[in-house]
Amino acid sequence: MSVKLSIIYYSSTGTNYQLAQWAKAAAEAKGAEVRLVKVTELAPMGAIESNPAWKEHYEATKDVPEATSDDITWADALLFSVPSRFGTMPSQMKQYIDSQGGLWANGQTINKVVSAMSSAQNPHGGQEATILSLYTSMMHWGAIIAAPGYSDPVLFGAGGNPYGTSVTVSGEGEMQEDVKGAVEHQVNRTLDIASMVVNGSN
Repeated sequence: MSVKLSIIYYSSTGTNYQLAQWAKAAAEAKGAEVRLVKVTELAPMGAIESNPAWKEHYEATKDVPEATSDDITWADALLFSVPSRFGTMPSQMKQYIDSQGGLWANGQTINKVVSAMSSAQNPHGGQEATILSLYTSMMHWGAIIAAPGYSDPVLFGAGGNPYGTSVTVSGEGEMQEDVKGAVEHQVNRTLDIASMVVNGSN
């Protein structure tokens, strides 16, 4: 049985959308069924339009479906990707997670296999803390966290974040580390663990 993976992301200027796209390609190559969805943008249009890169990305991704509760119930595994906002997840992702109380109350988040990725403008700008903020919510959900740890040498070249792939982004929007391989490894590891949960393992 193939694993169903929902990749749920928020991106203002495109970094986490790129991470999500790499994840989608890797998951499909492994034979997973994949949904790539974005959480609803909450920022006012005035704020978006004041930043050319934000406005460009907002317009370019209008056709990406918005995440709903069904993307959680459908999936065996969830991969989140978000930028850091003062060391925690953005309000857009927090609002999405906070709106899943009905699923949580009915036990529909239990044993979902989850993993997360992040970005920030400097290496100590909250990349790890942002992922941990997501994982705290996932513990309340009764989910199974599939952190990459140091399970492959590719992680060291990508910054060595054991909680999940993270990347430093310059003021010009350029990724400072080569993290594509780390994303692919994290996705494969997440799918392997989800397969054990879904299909059983001896």
